[in-house]
Amino acid sequence: MKTEREQLFHRINERFVKAFATYRLLEDGDRIMVGLSGGKDSLCLLELLARRAQLRHPNYHVEAIHVRMENISYETSTAYLAQFCQSLGVALHIVTTSFEVRAGSKKPPCFLCSWNRRKQLFNYAQQRGCNKIALGHHQDDLLHTALMNLTFQGRFGTMPARLQMRKMPITIIRPLCLIPEADISAYASLCNYEKQVKLCPFEHETHRTTARRLFETMQRINPEARNSLWNALCKESKLVEEY
Repeated sequence: MKTEREQLFHRINERFVKAFATYRLLEDGDRIMVGLSGGKDSLCLLELLARRAQLRHPNYHVEAIHVRMENISYETSTAYLAQFCQSLGVALHIVTTSFEVRAGSKKPPCFLCSWNRRKQLFNYAQQRGCNKIALGHHQDDLLHTALMNLTFQGRFGTMPARLQMRKMPITIIRPLCLIPEADISAYASLCNYEKQVKLCPFEHETHRTTARRLFETMQRINPEARNSLWNALCKESKLVEEY
């Protein structure tokens, strides 16, 4: 008889396989760089990709990168990340960078931090010869983004499961796009994933926080709200795009 952890992994893995088959996320010969923040989502993503890579169907290569900000105390133990990656047979690259908040800048610190992290991720992936970057956005993230766009921008769309960049030979993939956050949280707890140390001085209430609360309210009103919203996204929004 399977343990609770095994049963949960089976359910998560089924959705993972369905996602990469539906949106053509993984192909033979891919070299994938995983953005490893150290949170539960990126740890789960790396585990799923590394386990699948061992089957060689499709046959692809996985590496991971952890970007640290010198001037932001928002971090995970690199010793833990190294141990986690080693257990999966995945090479871990740790890159340190920083950003400057200039007086009078219209760009908020959170944007600058995120932009610089993403810049390092794209640059290093290309240096390593990777053609794909895997990010740990789960289904809840995509649904929250759809609600934010609808509420604040007047359009109905979300982060695509696969995004082909036009200006560089990189494709962004989101293999967790069909997996609810609750399943990832439960699995992380059963696996005793080490939690991040979150001390970011710029953390505050955001539109994403508002969208999360709105989505929770929708689910209380209608337990099928998740499926309804996702089905609407699949009909009206492109989950595979070029940028």
